[in-house]
Amino acid sequence: MPHREPHGHHHIPTATSYGTRRRIRVRLQNETFTGALLLGAAVLALLWANSPWRGAYQALAGYEIGPAALHLDLSLSTWAADGLLAIFFFVVGLELKTEFVTGSLRKLDEALLPMAAAVLGMAAPALIYAGIQAVSDSDGMGGWAIPTATDIAFAVALLGIFGRGLPPTLRVFLLTLAVVDDLLAITVIAVFYTEEIHLLPLVGSLALIALFGLLVQRRVTSWWLLVPIAVVAWALMHEAGVHATVAGVLMGMTVPARRRHGEREQLTHAFVERVQPVSAGFALPVFAFFAAGVSVVDSGGLGEVLGDPVAIGVVAGLVVGKTLGIWGGVAILTKVTRLRLGHGVDLADLLGVAMLAGIGFTVSLLIAELSFGPTPAGDHAKFAVLLGSLVSAVLGGVTLRARARVRVRGRGARVARRAG
Repeated sequence: MPHREPHGHHHIPTATSYGTRRRIRVRLQNETFTGALLLGAAVLALLWANSPWRGAYQALAGYEIGPAALHLDLSLSTWAADGLLAIFFFVVGLELKTEFVTGSLRKLDEALLPMAAAVLGMAAPALIYAGIQAVSDSDGMGGWAIPTATDIAFAVALLGIFGRGLPPTLRVFLLTLAVVDDLLAITVIAVFYTEEIHLLPLVGSLALIALFGLLVQRRVTSWWLLVPIAVVAWALMHEAGVHATVAGVLMGMTVPARRRHGEREQLTHAFVERVQPVSAGFALPVFAFFAAGVSVVDSGGLGEVLGDPVAIGVVAGLVVGKTLGIWGGVAILTKVTRLRLGHGVDLADLLGVAMLAGIGFTVSLLIAELSFGPTPAGDHAKFAVLLGSLVSAVLGGVTLRARARVRVRGRGARVARRAG
């Protein structure tokens, strides 16, 4: 008689593996954890790229893989920047759609101030960067867009850690600002970093994106159908000469953000829940690993890197430009127009948030790659992105903590007065 397992025993591994998957998914939806993962990948790359074994790192980053017949024989670092980052930008597209239809960008009067702050927070760093290049007679003007981006994941995670005790509306302000910043950064990539457009593949890509949109509008969510369409649309966008991550954003924005009768949640939310763990747990750390591996040793040492006008412009743009553009812009706008912060938020609360917006990281590293490629200027720009983002994070965190303490003391004093 064959041996039989006790009744129900065969269900246990399935339940256990499901529980493990669920725990991993929850961890990957935690902004603090994914921020730490991203930072860990960047630090590992930076250490390896400056170690005696840096040749192995460079060989790995430059290793080519993919079908040459389709012009997709790309290096691993290019696959990370053009391929995996499209997953991240798909999530960005989903979040943009949600914000425009049902979120903070739905009411124009409430969204106007953070939207204006986002525009000024991109203009000021670009002007500071360009000014430094002009004064130093540098030929690095092509990198003007590097310090204009804000890394939404890092900025929001740090606001959650250091902004406890501050009005919750600050998070909405930062999210709105970062979403508009993402939209503008995508536009900059599409317009300024596209050298030559091949019309036929572009039309093919847009047709497949429209088909993807039609299917999801009709609530067809079978991954075996949507994923191949998305991959081919991405490949055609790459072939067209437009940065392939644009395909990710466009597909994200075709997904419906309103619930139909009988639906438990919006389709954009359901897609984010499925794709976000892949984006945050795999795509972004792998991109950071290949993008942040800057060899300071081979670039002439720290002195030469930090003496480059490109690096000075990037750090100054992120640290000074973002704060001036956002905080200074809001200070002026609230004085000379009818726009107001409201909901218990004042200018002093906003200073730390403006500093956190100087964390460029993901998109800034991508724009540095697009601006200069694998050149000494590109390495200097990437190192400056890491340094500027770190300084912005520290300054923003310290400022937010100090402001939160002032608010808590003020509340305590008011309670004491009322009690007396």
